[in-house]
Amino acid sequence: MVESFSSVSRKVGLPPGSLVHIGEMLESEARITIIDYNKDTIEELAVESIEQILPYRDQDTVTWVNIEGLGNIELIGAIGEHFNIHPLVLEDILNTHQRPKLEEYDDYLYCVLKGIALAEGRFGVEYEQISILILNNFVFTFKEKQDKLFEPVKRRLRASKGHFRSQGADYLSYVVLDTIVDSYFTLQDSLDEIVDLIEEELLTDPTTETLTNIQTVKRELIYVRRSVSPLRELLNAILRSESPLLQEKTLIYFRDISDHVLRISEAIESTRDMVAGLLDIYITGISNKMNEIMKVLTVFASIFIPLTFITGIYGMNFEYMPELKWKWGYPLLWVTFLAIPVMLLIYFKKKRWL
Repeated sequence: MVESFSSVSRKVGLPPGSLVHIGEMLESEARITIIDYNKDTIEELAVESIEQILPYRDQDTVTWVNIEGLGNIELIGAIGEHFNIHPLVLEDILNTHQRPKLEEYDDYLYCVLKGIALAEGRFGVEYEQISILILNNFVFTFKEKQDKLFEPVKRRLRASKGHFRSQGADYLSYVVLDTIVDSYFTLQDSLDEIVDLIEEELLTDPTTETLTNIQTVKRELIYVRRSVSPLRELLNAILRSESPLLQEKTLIYFRDISDHVLRISEAIESTRDMVAGLLDIYITGISNKMNEIMKVLTVFASIFIPLTFITGIYGMNFEYMPELKWKWGYPLLWVTFLAIPVMLLIYFKKKRWL
């Protein structure tokens, strides 16, 4: 995520509104799908070009255009040309390092946020930028990659008996935003499970790999927080908006998303505190283990100090040492060598040092 910022240098020297993809290219080809619906009918199809989208502007229906993959810059430019989208907005769609935000224009609204999910097959969090253009009876969503994030929305549209499909483009935008935010709960549950596993490992047999996992979770939480926290500003901007594209009866649904974002933010902060606590526990555990090792080494050193002292005395080369000529001197020395460690061990046990 951090390394991809190097591609920003491609914009140096270009005029504002220049369409250049910035960030990691997750999909080289763009897949375009259209869902056009009203209360009674629904049509779903895949298209190849912008010209196939234009006829839906004249219909009295809600049209959702989902574009997965930002590799086709000409397509993005054509959408801006035919739907009168400002070049700076198109530039933001292609710049995948945007901070979540809402921008209001006369004929449309533009909001951008991050889709976040746990990576498959390895520990890590994957991010993609999702841009939403809200027009009159038209909604464009721009995603970096092809996945099943919006599959629940499509199922709801297909199964709707009238309520969903009788609403306008603002309600569709609410459902899309709500689906993205709900995926954060799934990620948070997965992170909680990972933290629980690390805590269990920490209390049983911590290793250097445990420390690596703690640092990885801590780093990912920083990125997750950076993506989620600005959503509160985005939702507040929607709730304060006076755009005619947002009906009063739909704002209550966006208020519900705002509550969800607040819960997610609090959960992330709580998880960050837990991870910080795990790091403290790891350091304390390593210190305790080191203390135990030092205690054992100190016991051995304490036992051998008097033995070394005795052998040092009788290792001197003085001629007139009376014990050297004594018949029982050597056996008595061994008795002394055995008695001293036993007495010291009993003493250490009595003092609860062992």
